Amino acid sequence: VQLQASGGGLVQSGGSLRLSCAASGRTFTNYAMGWFRQTPGKEREFVAVVTWSGDTTYYVDSVRGRFTISRDNAKNTVYLQMNSLRPEDTAVYYCAAMSGRRLYSDSYYYRQSRYGYWGQGTQVTVSS
Repeated sequence: VQLQASGGGLVQSGGSLRLSCAASGRTFTNYAMGWFRQTPGKEREFVAVVTWSGDTTYYVDSVRGRFTISRDNAKNTVYLQMNSLRPEDTAVYYCAAMSGRRLYSDSYYYRQSRYGYWGQGTQVTVSS
């Protein structure tokens, strides 16, 4: 599956952005979809995941209550709505696809090696 992320940009602290990730090439509903982020010199960090049906979502503690992940299976697109943004949310954000419909506990989705497909990344910069 090919993934194309978009929607990043520069926003002031407290502002909002919505990231999109469009998928093509394979059956979208065969994949759980995740968002990760990375800053220079640090490892890529799990942000959120949504299972194939959209029924189950998991978040890293630092974004829970501020970010919302969702998907539109008719449009083969996953979204990350980011509200109340903070300077520490500044990073390159990547969408990723994990094959399969099985539901796992949240920690299973944290490991980036379980995601077989990655988008190109979109820069989010939050100014203070």
